[in-house]
Amino acid sequence: MIVIDASSVAKYVLKEENWREIREYLLYSEVFSLDLMLKEVLNAIWKHYSIFRSIPIGIAYAKKNILFKLTDQEIIRIEPQHKYLEPAFDFALKNKATIYDSLYIVQALQKQAQLLTSDKKQAETAEKHGVSTIFIP
Repeated sequence: MIVIDASSVAKYVLKEENWREIREYLLYSEVFSLDLMLKEVLNAIWKHYSIFRSIPIGIAYAKKNILFKLTDQEIIRIEPQHKYLEPAFDFALKNKATIYDSLYIVQALQKQAQLLTSDKKQAETAEKHGVSTIFIP
């Protein structure tokens, strides 16, 4: 079982370096994430269109559709973030981690799952607290 964070989903959807490694986990693992991930990945797509100007608008919509397909088909099973907010807030305060990173770490801890991330700092924090972590830069 794997908890995937927004950094890795965005890498996959945007086909950034090492995205194929993430695809392997999506194909062959039971994968969970948070509803927060959808907002974060949509924001990454928006940023590539609006700020970086690295993709045209049609591709931005196609990337959004890929993201929704991942969740609609339950390739990534989405859970509500509010269920993890209180323990994530405690974790964030005690570990000087962002609430965003803490939510995924706590989800992985509570599910006794591995964390799949492309965020080095988050991976280090998770590992320090006993979460088996898959880091894909």
